[in-house]
Amino acid sequence: MKETIKTSRTAGYLEKIFRALNQDYFDGELEEAIITIQSTPRAYGHVTVAKAWSRADGEQRHELNIGAGTLDRPIEDVVATVLHEMVHLYNLQHGIQDCSRGGTYHNKRFRDAAEARDLRISYDSRIGWSITEPTDALIEYILNQGWSEIHMNRQDGFSMRGIGGKGAAGGMPTGTPKPSSTRKLICPCCGNSVRATKTVRIMCMDCMEQMQEV
Repeated sequence: MKETIKTSRTAGYLEKIFRALNQDYFDGELEEAIITIQSTPRAYGHVTVAKAWSRADGEQRHELNIGAGTLDRPIEDVVATVLHEMVHLYNLQHGIQDCSRGGTYHNKRFRDAAEARDLRISYDSRIGWSITEPTDALIEYILNQGWSEIHMNRQDGFSMRGIGGKGAAGGMPTGTPKPSSTRKLICPCCGNSVRATKTVRIMCMDCMEQMQEV
């Protein structure tokens, strides 16, 4: 894949991720959203409750935004953010109220729908069942898809960690960025690379050299 160093390419990459997750975690049931990349202080992403975008033919769509200052997190965290927001879309389509307090407090309906889709959900007294992490199953799925990190990020002046939610202000970021849950190994001869979820010893069968973790 070409490096994601342009916003247009990054938006297309996020659309590709959305479509794959939609097919594999929602049976292709979700209406496709308009993917946007905007600064979202105190949140990692959001979806609009109303269909905020309309086309000349009258078709309307929800907006799914990924915070511009969070793009260069480990890819498993970016994907978890996208999947988190897609759970909100699923609940919107099915008339399930999964948030209160202006869309910031996530209830157990959200937790249950998210955990059914390989997300690990933790509780926070301010935002409810919103703190989101990828499970090992989701990380394995990402590895099988061959998705890699996004190599651009808007400097918003704050560190991000965790996942945002539906509405104007989803998860509230604290702390410093956490390291990736995956490891990248490269052949020192030909440059072939693979990813793994734990420390492994792998040979490049083209060069008969042990791959090195980077």
